[in-house]
Amino acid sequence: NKMINKYPTLYSFRRCPYAMRARLSIRLCKIQCIIREISLKAKNSEFLRVSPKATVPVLVLPNGEVLEESLDIIYWSLEQNDPYKLKINNQLANKTDKLIELIDTEFKFHLDRYKYSSRYNIKNSEVHRDKARDILVQINTMLEGNNYLWGNNISLLDISILPFVRQFRIADKEWFDDNLGLENVNNWLNTFLNSDLLASIMTKYKVWEKDDPITLF
Repeated sequence: NKMINKYPTLYSFRRCPYAMRARLSIRLCKIQCIIREISLKAKNSEFLRVSPKATVPVLVLPNGEVLEESLDIIYWSLEQNDPYKLKINNQLANKTDKLIELIDTEFKFHLDRYKYSSRYNIKNSEVHRDKARDILVQINTMLEGNNYLWGNNISLLDISILPFVRQFRIADKEWFDDNLGLENVNNWLNTFLNSDLLASIMTKYKVWEKDDPITLF
């Protein structure tokens, strides 16, 4: 199948923030790939064969190499093409890595326990909500006078973090919009929620099955 050899193949799940940030980088780097929507409740056997760890996103490159981490997919995309200059200059690279790590570990920990409190058997989810908000205070300060985290252009830091802040809002939209009290964060997220960029990566695809025709993203 020549088509499959020509394009990378992305295994994705529409609402997963890790898959979202991978799709954001692929879109902004103007890379075409085959997209396969995975059901996380009924994982496809072909997907499990490609990636035994069974979490999205997974990108299979034309040479057969498999990228199983969203950040690896982002960095790979930037190596191919970076028309929007998403890459961070070396002075800021360290701070960028640290912030992404903070969101992926601490923020995600509190976000999950706030959003899915019953799953984690948590009585007082507001404790986790407030701890997650504390992390956003730092981001609010960085956004002072800027549209994005490193100035007025979107960068790899923004696309790595925004899908998680979006999830945080979804847990209680009214509270986030009215009581978060971090105006810069609210504006930053709203710009993203209303963007053509977000709309372009949130197309609904049917769950992929083995003999389906190819869908390009």
